[in-house]
Amino acid sequence: MSAKTSYFNKLARYYLWYTGCFGLFLVMVALLEQEGMPRLWIGHLFMFATILLYAIIGVICRTSNVTEYYVAGRRVPAMFNGMATAADWISAASFISLAGGLYLQGFDGLAYIMGWTGGYCLVALLIAPYLRRFAQYTIPDFLAARYGGGADGRGAAVRAVAVGATIVVSFTYVVAQIYAVGLIASRFTGVDFSVGIFLGLASILVCSFLGGMRAITWTQVAQYIILLVAFLIPTIWLSAKHADNPVPQLAYGSLLPKLAAREHQLERDPREEQVRAEFHRRAQEYSARLEALPASWEAGKVEAQRRLVEARTRNASLNEVRQAERELNTYPNSPDEARAVWIELRDANLARARPPVPHATPFPGATKEESDRQRNNFLAVVFCLMFGTAAMPHILMRAYTTPSVNDTRNGVFWTLFFILLVYLTIPALAVLAKYDIYTSLVGSDFSTLPTWISYWANVDKANPLISVIDINGDGVVQLAEIAIDADVLVLATPEIGGLPYVISGLVAAGGLAAALSTADGLLLAISNALSHDVYYKIVDPGASTQKRVTISKLLLLAVAFIAAYAASQKPADILSLVGAAFSLAGSTLFPVLVLGVFWKRANHTGAIAGMAAGFAVCLYYMFRASPTLGGSVDAAWLGVMPMAAGVFGVPAGLLTIVVVSLMTPAPSRSSEGMVDYIRTPE
Repeated sequence: MSAKTSYFNKLARYYLWYTGCFGLFLVMVALLEQEGMPRLWIGHLFMFATILLYAIIGVICRTSNVTEYYVAGRRVPAMFNGMATAADWISAASFISLAGGLYLQGFDGLAYIMGWTGGYCLVALLIAPYLRRFAQYTIPDFLAARYGGGADGRGAAVRAVAVGATIVVSFTYVVAQIYAVGLIASRFTGVDFSVGIFLGLASILVCSFLGGMRAITWTQVAQYIILLVAFLIPTIWLSAKHADNPVPQLAYGSLLPKLAAREHQLERDPREEQVRAEFHRRAQEYSARLEALPASWEAGKVEAQRRLVEARTRNASLNEVRQAERELNTYPNSPDEARAVWIELRDANLARARPPVPHATPFPGATKEESDRQRNNFLAVVFCLMFGTAAMPHILMRAYTTPSVNDTRNGVFWTLFFILLVYLTIPALAVLAKYDIYTSLVGSDFSTLPTWISYWANVDKANPLISVIDINGDGVVQLAEIAIDADVLVLATPEIGGLPYVISGLVAAGGLAAALSTADGLLLAISNALSHDVYYKIVDPGASTQKRVTISKLLLLAVAFIAAYAASQKPADILSLVGAAFSLAGSTLFPVLVLGVFWKRANHTGAIAGMAAGFAVCLYYMFRASPTLGGSVDAAWLGVMPMAAGVFGVPAGLLTIVVVSLMTPAPSRSSEGMVDYIRTPE
């Protein structure tokens, strides 16, 4: 038996034992729940047991060896690399938000699944095998060697620009993961959201800080097993409950006609129309305020002050006084701020005034123009996610960890396989949860609302993740009275379906595993870029291996705390942050990576100009079209949403590299020779 086979068999035995022990742990907690263990204890048990597990793996795999720390010793078998990459890939956006996005958007939400899955085909065909053939440590490493340039011909300028792109992309993405960690921790342990973020951060740091890629790889394999089990069990349960078939990927199709009939019924329900009319009236009220600015802002502030004085004068209840104080404190500070806030509130009310979106209808719209805009955005999102996937630094780094180019190709196959086990289940979960809410919650009495609604409403009181308010005062829940955040649906699914609370704890552990695994990879990508590409390659080329690893660990610690602080400010929802990261990655890094492999004429100057142009166009469009960043939806080009800005950035980067490279001297022979080398079969 070869050493390679023996190593694979040893790993397989370890993880089979691990899976068996995890199954026994689930059975034990289920029995404790039946014996009366409090829910809060179950939440704590799942959270801290899994974090302790990851910490133990991190401690066991600690290392100061450069090759082990950066690329796990280049000895990870293809199948296990596929599992680790899948865990790295199935982030909080995939595990927590994607089913919620499908719930809210219907067919349009499939753009995320198609884009992310298609992106892995690009990784396998265009980039990963060539990076492994190059056999260094980071993406800036490859770009600096391929494009060269500079006084010493070592490509310092290309490396610096690539490092900047890696940091911006990875930081944007990691903020979304840490936000998800805070969301889960605050719900299932009862701590404040900000405290939950830093609790999760401790687990991230134990793995990545001590052992780098080596510890992260073996932790991610363990995390993939947890997140797969956590996603499949509640979905199988709901499938058996609603479709009498425990295979959700096959069963949910039988529910789609029933769901469509229920949607049609709710669209024509007089009480639903009454609630939607009220939201339309509120939207018109905000429109009137916007037209009357700045006078409307001044009048509103005077009115808020008057209500507070009146409440205090007549000795109103403490709750009423606090409500008046809150309204005054949160009132916009200026007419410009009022404009931004009121536009957002107007649009939110207009959205809730619309009938339910048909789940299975492609590109729904009231007019052909609106439908065309939906289709264009669908294709733009698919485009951005595909090219962003093929350029995401923390994913491409995993191409360096396998023993050979052939193992890298096989690893991408296994990655796709393990991703699809979850991705083929996500549409099923969205339909099953939607059917449950539309048939069980809608039409019920407010006096009998399930307790999970109040649980999730109290996680973030300033911006509730779920809200059910009796708008028309009839005491009955209408669909239009339910506002649910995409980030909460999967975590609340066990409670929505009436499953035992142990399954809720399991789903929380799965969501935590998804967020932590991706955050580990992203933080390592940032710290390695700074320590290896900036400190070692540019600042101090004579640094010892021990010093390089120490610098990487310290930088990782600093970046982690900055990212945690950014996440605590709740900059945007998870899917929006992730979409921005992918657009930036595709615009900045994809053109320079692909042309670096397949076009010998691409040179140093073209690479720098292409990265700068792609990044600038993408960022400019985000600021132009995103209300959150001070732009306006009306300024969007062709109606494309801001998160799909890469649809303009990628072509800009490609075109710039081609034009500038042709206008400047050809690259050196060594650069052309490197292209021949990486494209030569192993």
